[in-house]
Amino acid sequence: MEKRRLGRTDIFVSKICLGTMTFGEQNTEAEGHQQLDLAIDRGVNFIDTAELYPIPPKAETQGRTERIIGNWMKARGNRDKLVLATKVVGRTANEWFRGGRPSRLVRADIMDAIDKSLQKLQTDYVDIYQIHFPDRLVPWGSNPNRVNEWPAKRADDETPIAETLAVFDELVKAGKIRHLGLSNESSWGVMKFIAESERGVGPRPASLQNAYNLVNRTFEVNLAEVCDREEVSLLAYSPLAQGYLTGKYDDGALPAGSRKQLFDRLQRYETPGAADALKAYNNMARQFGMEPALFANAFVTHQPFVTSNIIGATSIEQLELALSLAEVKWTEEMQQAVDAEHQLRGNPCP
Repeated sequence: MEKRRLGRTDIFVSKICLGTMTFGEQNTEAEGHQQLDLAIDRGVNFIDTAELYPIPPKAETQGRTERIIGNWMKARGNRDKLVLATKVVGRTANEWFRGGRPSRLVRADIMDAIDKSLQKLQTDYVDIYQIHFPDRLVPWGSNPNRVNEWPAKRADDETPIAETLAVFDELVKAGKIRHLGLSNESSWGVMKFIAESERGVGPRPASLQNAYNLVNRTFEVNLAEVCDREEVSLLAYSPLAQGYLTGKYDDGALPAGSRKQLFDRLQRYETPGAADALKAYNNMARQFGMEPALFANAFVTHQPFVTSNIIGATSIEQLELALSLAEVKWTEEMQQAVDAEHQLRGNPCP
């Protein structure tokens, strides 16, 4: 499995990262351990999780995913062989993270979050501690297609980025984290973190975890330029557009046991024009003789600015297919076909 450098750090991560947000909800602990074993056996050294997981977020399940990973690492004795990433939630009104109050990116809340994550993961440190989403009032994902409100709303108690960054500085110095990562961030947000870090406030962000797939290429071009010039690694999530790029939802199909059938929370990929675009890419995959899921994953993994593609699965069969992309040759013909379709479709699902 090819390893790629993470930002300016001395960490090298596999080009495929195992996402774990189904562990503890759609997958049992035993199934999660089976997925982890298979991924590591195939050369994956990078695991991504979050204090918020599993999905969908609920008070009664929150934290299960980290516990499952922690139990697995303890049983296998392999913590030193892994690159482990987790996340602290940004601004949220959900009160179960902090024991009965909303959470923000302030010192008390970040300290509470990291200590709980370390306890559940049964480790002394995490390699990449990511801010799951901003403290600012921004659209989910921070990269919409258009401006819907001007001037943008600001919370009266918005936490300055410098204040948040100073807390991460404490965590690095305490040895609880090695590096800072961002997620669901905008070009301005990434540059603001970099500017504050260069003023000496705290650690420089090493990575950015944003959605990136065939129907959401908003990372291009502004964020791509930022990450290129500033050496911030893209960790791409949602390569299958929450399952829509597998073809299983084409023509309104609703398979039993699918995430949409169970939770009905895939609205990001149900925007005007999305269904036609998704079906067009799924048909394109078949024309190239590939399963749509494999084609979509291969597209993400082979873009030159993607450091690692965060894959996810609810079955071993799905995971086997996703891991097989390590052997896929992505051709110029495939890239040209995708780019031509994107010229027509744009980004229907930012």
